[in-house]
Amino acid sequence: MSETAIKVERLSKLYRISHLASQRTVRDAVHHGMRLVWRRLRWNARPTREEFWALRDVNFEVKRGEVVGIIGRNGAGKSTLLKVLSRITEATTGRITLRGRIASLLEVGTGFHPELSGRDNIYLNGAIHGLTRAEINRKFDEIVEFADVTRFLDTPVKRYSSGMYVRLAFAVAAHLEPDILVVDEVLAVGDAAFQKKCLGKIREVSSAEGRTVLFVSHNLSSVRQLCTRAMLLEQGRVAFDGAPAAAISAYTQSDKTKSEYKHIAGDGAARITRLKMPGDAGSGAIAPIFGEIVIEIQFEAKPSAGSLEFFILVYSDEGECIAASFQTDSCPRLGAGSGGGKMSVAFRNPFAPGRYLVSAGIFDPFRQFHDWVEFAESFEVLPGFADGRAFDQRLGRVSLEAKWTP
Repeated sequence: MSETAIKVERLSKLYRISHLASQRTVRDAVHHGMRLVWRRLRWNARPTREEFWALRDVNFEVKRGEVVGIIGRNGAGKSTLLKVLSRITEATTGRITLRGRIASLLEVGTGFHPELSGRDNIYLNGAIHGLTRAEINRKFDEIVEFADVTRFLDTPVKRYSSGMYVRLAFAVAAHLEPDILVVDEVLAVGDAAFQKKCLGKIREVSSAEGRTVLFVSHNLSSVRQLCTRAMLLEQGRVAFDGAPAAAISAYTQSDKTKSEYKHIAGDGAARITRLKMPGDAGSGAIAPIFGEIVIEIQFEAKPSAGSLEFFILVYSDEGECIAASFQTDSCPRLGAGSGGGKMSVAFRNPFAPGRYLVSAGIFDPFRQFHDWVEFAESFEVLPGFADGRAFDQRLGRVSLEAKWTP
């Protein structure tokens, strides 16, 4: 049996959130400044406290060399779990056993001093992780080459872009030979080429060097390809722990049991209220091969929203995004003066038999997100053609729309 690198027993984390008893006092604090003090004295408004369990009774073990993905909706407790494991914050109850040195990459710039240069921050991070200057020197050239920041090595990191921050931070964390590497969604800040480079390094660290990796990401395709195991968190608890494909399926299925859509981004100026699928059948609507699919987006909008544009994303049942459609300039943009409305998109079904998930969003002409609902609906493509012929699965997942000329 391989050695246990991480053992978590009955782990819980409690936060206490303060609220003012009077909402009117909060508004007055914004609009009337010092009048808030008088109103508090007059009305004796005192803050109330709400208990919020970010983690609740979490138990799991991770073996040495495993790459474990952690997935779940925003607020499920993923980042809190990593911060507790990295000893950035303390657990309220429970026990954590870690065997080996841990390196964490949780937020852009974490562990960097903005006034120091990239060179100095490499040595600073190495010292934080317990390495001597001689040990850092042996890895220094590899770190700089991987991060591709040679030209800016002696520039204060406060002048770095977020992408440069991430490149250097990941290079330091991955090359200082930690026994356990913890990576949060921060990799999403980097460009596509660097993300691919990082995923390759994570594979190398885990398979070739036998190190343990915890990987949090909303990119379900990366989780499926990279991880040997995945955990699904829901409301601070482990809802599923097993094979990545099964965990992703549990994640996408669990959202269909919720009465509310999962809104993952946006400023709230416009909001999707419902997605309607073929025949208004809702979840599990049937779509024939090469037949027409119509998706109707119902929405409400504030007058401040201005012009609205729409998009849909189609995912496989494993959570991999395989198709997208964005409203083009040929379709008139909707104004928000009416307070709401609907937008429909119709297309010839290009998908092979199977179950598919649909996300949708609204943004403005400057690509500022108003709303984005993830896995809001699903549909099933029938396993055969209308004339009874079976579909050959060797033909792939998507049928190409193409024009052939001699």
